[in-house]
Amino acid sequence: MTDVQEFRKLAESFGGVAAEYDRARPSYPQELFDELERLSGRGLRGARVLDVGAGTGISTRLLAARGADVVAVEPSAGMAAQFLASGPGLALVRGSGDDLPFHDSSADFVTYAQAFHWTVPERSVPEAVRVLRPGGALAAWWNVMDPDVPWVRAAGARERALLPGAVRQFDELESAAEQWRRLGLESAVTVLRWERRTTVDDLITDLSSRSYVAVLDEDRRRVLLEGEREALRAEFPDGLVTVPYLLDLTLAVVPG
Repeated sequence: MTDVQEFRKLAESFGGVAAEYDRARPSYPQELFDELERLSGRGLRGARVLDVGAGTGISTRLLAARGADVVAVEPSAGMAAQFLASGPGLALVRGSGDDLPFHDSSADFVTYAQAFHWTVPERSVPEAVRVLRPGGALAAWWNVMDPDVPWVRAAGARERALLPGAVRQFDELESAAEQWRRLGLESAVTVLRWERRTTVDDLITDLSSRSYVAVLDEDRRRVLLEGEREALRAEFPDGLVTVPYLLDLTLAVVPG
């Protein structure tokens, strides 16, 4: 399988796990949107936001709650269907960041939540610049479980042992910043720390919604998920987990 074929297979896997994704993926703290406003130099209320690779709408709903005039952009039929079920009344357009179906200078923000790495930067960055108004902002962010916490590090080691080569270790924050700089955009970077209280079962559901797990055959998927559930139950006998996150935000303002 070529790299392009593998990329497409992984990207297309989300449609089949959309319900699991919506149910168990972490949300984002309000501090993220405070930082988004601070770094961009403008408020979200009344701003036209294109939330690209919106998935099931986790970030879209939060942007709308901050008063943004937000339109979700999502290529996957399965994710789009879950989006419409989870956020009735929010606008959704089928499309991708590599070919945004919007007019020039029509948006104040283009945002990517857990999604920029599924684009081709040589296409998606010029597309974002095209649709942004002068002074508008391109922003991308990612939740990553803090690898300095022992149980998180141990869980990652178990996954790599079971799936050698499959768990790609993205340094997404650095990648976005470097790619944008290479393509003519200087960015600001910030990292927020936050936690959520959840259950072992939800962590396993979260894991099941990840692309490298979704593409596994049934037997390998079951072995991974059951083994991880057993390990986490041993670590957290009451079934409750406080999950520590590093929330990486990269933002670039288009020159006016």
